[in-house]
Amino acid sequence: MKKTIFGLFTLFVTLTSYNPKFDIKINSNFNIKKIIIENNVILNDQTINEKLSYLYNENLFNLNSDKITKILNEDSFIESFSIKKIYPNTIKLEIKEKQPIAILIDKKKKFYISSKGNLIDFFNIDIYQDLPNVFGNGKDFYTLYLDLQNVNFPIKMIKSFYFFETGRWDLILNNGKIIKLPANNYLFSLNNFINFMDNTQFKKYKIFDYRIKDQLILN
Repeated sequence: MKKTIFGLFTLFVTLTSYNPKFDIKINSNFNIKKIIIENNVILNDQTINEKLSYLYNENLFNLNSDKITKILNEDSFIESFSIKKIYPNTIKLEIKEKQPIAILIDKKKKFYISSKGNLIDFFNIDIYQDLPNVFGNGKDFYTLYLDLQNVNFPIKMIKSFYFFETGRWDLILNNGKIIKLPANNYLFSLNNFINFMDNTQFKKYKIFDYRIKDQLILN
């Protein structure tokens, strides 16, 4: 009886202390071999691939999306993106780029201003070479831009925006006309110009000065 108990005890100790070592290997067929990039118009496929080159030969099962997010967020032209795994060895990135609406000139530096008011690192892009230039405060410009949209002002007619420390703007149109807006309540001035801009009696004037309240000075 004692031998039986001793034998059971020995077996119990053996089983509980046994620690098998399994050699777990992830199938290399799932290592990333291809990165597909879609929807990008401005950003170059090769440039994005180079930033993500560390992914090649990493296993698709162990994909670290946080690291990809951190890398892509460093590019100011990317608004958002999605990551899709395509088994066995491909990932697909769908890129949404920011839409520039103007070029901010701040002293010797240039930036694009996006349709959501964000600053984008500047580099020459052919399709955006005719965007209006903004001289002054980018944040204040975005507020003005939204107001121009709300009153249906023909923004494409504007060549340049000049901001003054007094808090007001000059709008320089493509035809050389200048609209001098007041610092406050400029919506009335914008609507007034819209109503008169096609009137033949006003075509001879170059400057439309709204700086004095309730007055329009033509020159």
